[in-house]
Amino acid sequence: MTPRIAVVVPVFNEKGKIGRAVAKVPRDVVSEVVVVSDASDDGSDGEAAAAGATVLRHAHTLGVGAAIRTGLRYGLEKGYDVLVVMAGNDKDAPSEIPRLAAPILEGRADYVQGSRYAVGGRFGTMPLHRLLLTRAYPWLVRLVTGFPITDATNGFRALSPALLKDPRVNMDQGWLNRGELEYYLQLKALSLGWRVVEIPVSKIYPDLSAYRNYTKIKPVYDWLRNLRPILRLMLGSLD
Repeated sequence: MTPRIAVVVPVFNEKGKIGRAVAKVPRDVVSEVVVVSDASDDGSDGEAAAAGATVLRHAHTLGVGAAIRTGLRYGLEKGYDVLVVMAGNDKDAPSEIPRLAAPILEGRADYVQGSRYAVGGRFGTMPLHRLLLTRAYPWLVRLVTGFPITDATNGFRALSPALLKDPRVNMDQGWLNRGELEYYLQLKALSLGWRVVEIPVSKIYPDLSAYRNYTKIKPVYDWLRNLRPILRLMLGSLD
């Protein structure tokens, strides 16, 4: 039986980029592209639908974590074999989705982390602060978990339904509505002994003059928030 792969794409006001991202997804491999609009008001929803995506919409803006959660829940209800999470701002390479899904489909992994820094990965120009942060956070994850991760902040990932159905994994906690959910799932997979692998992928940023148009992360505020899962793991309270 042909494996069924769903791609979950959280979106908040990405008109001009989300359509390109959806159109690049290899539909001979992917069964459904699920765009979750976090109450976008710029026409992103229509652009995604026109490109062939199923669009789910939040009535109010809740955060990227809540959007990812909505997409993952939808994928679980539909019975997909692999759930891939991809950015809606056209920074990822959808042609690499089969590479991310393969370890799960082959029974070698339950959580696949895309890495721009692994051998074979690549990335474009990044501001210095972004480069330093994306290099520093994996070091912290390695220190706490012992897993030799190279790119813990990359949102291009694949997950197995079995991992998400683990009763010890609770995506529905309110504090996970923003960026924390991505780090929570990664750390739960590592700390609970699920099989985790890294796969080299591309993360292509625009020139620095347009960088602000390709990120919704608020410096300092969101950086500190995103440390909450790893601090909870260190304190033994990552439920």
